[in-house]
Amino acid sequence: MAPVAPRSGDAIFANIEHVNCSWTVQNAELFTLTYGAIVRQLLTDLEEVDEVNKQLDQMGYNIGIRLIDEFLAKSNVSSCVDFRETAEVIAKVGLKMFIGVTASVTNWNAEGTCCSIVLEDNPLVDFVELPDTYQGLHYCNILSGVIRGALDMVSMKAEVTWLRDALRGDDVFELQVKLLKQVPEEYPYKDDE
Repeated sequence: MAPVAPRSGDAIFANIEHVNCSWTVQNAELFTLTYGAIVRQLLTDLEEVDEVNKQLDQMGYNIGIRLIDEFLAKSNVSSCVDFRETAEVIAKVGLKMFIGVTASVTNWNAEGTCCSIVLEDNPLVDFVELPDTYQGLHYCNILSGVIRGALDMVSMKAEVTWLRDALRGDDVFELQVKLLKQVPEEYPYKDDE
């Protein structure tokens, strides 16, 4: 059997059945405001910016491990051929489905195990200004956790870190996604039984 050529995330998204709801804009704004309140409460409760970053990442991870089921059910995406295709699907399909933005995938290393996901638009930061006292805060760290959790559920251990942040004066939001290990899928049964 010939190997399957990787598909682009745009091509996959074009084949998904889309739901067009008039309340989507209001929900996005409500989510943005609610997320801001969560971050503010974490800053009040934990006081340490590094602890807030860890908590946001863990919250995102917990969301990602649950969100992958909805993503797979609604997107009709079959197994990705490799990490490169997986990154494209995250950027072009997953982020579009769940936060309404399309990202680009750039800066691949030679081994194809590390890349950047660049978001020019990020609805989580609507209405947000980061005070100087919180410059160490990765306000959108929940996104890195979501990506890490979702990848974990499809047997890809990854490290996801922020390289650029528009809240800190950069021109875009850039996440680096590094594949640490691909875990072979184990099935609880044998085919020959």
